[in-house]
Amino acid sequence: MFQVTSTDKAPAAIGPYSQAILVNGMLFASGQIPIDPFTGEIVYGGVVSQTHQVCANLKAILAAEELTFADVVKTSVFLADMNDFHAMNEVYAQYFGEQPPARACVQVAKLPRDVSVEIEVIAA
Repeated sequence: MFQVTSTDKAPAAIGPYSQAILVNGMLFASGQIPIDPFTGEIVYGGVVSQTHQVCANLKAILAAEELTFADVVKTSVFLADMNDFHAMNEVYAQYFGEQPPARACVQVAKLPRDVSVEIEVIAA
């Protein structure tokens, strides 16, 4: 059995998917883009601002299951432009601490709503 995880402190899904699924003690969070959950608007201002908003959204989803970034075991980062890698990494490091999770980071052709970054996490 699995349980759908949802919080109003993160953006509602913009398609037929859940914010996250909890199964066997593991949380699989859908990719988050930089949407302000209170306004429903995209946070602009470059990859730094967008990465902070994505991490805030992920933090809220993790907190809904009493988890933190310290519980994250794997992330996938999707960038619209790999030239943003360094700037995204500097923000990312602020959230994932001294023992960061395993990670994949790739450039993609396009992200929803033309944002710069999307991140998904798995936590245990």
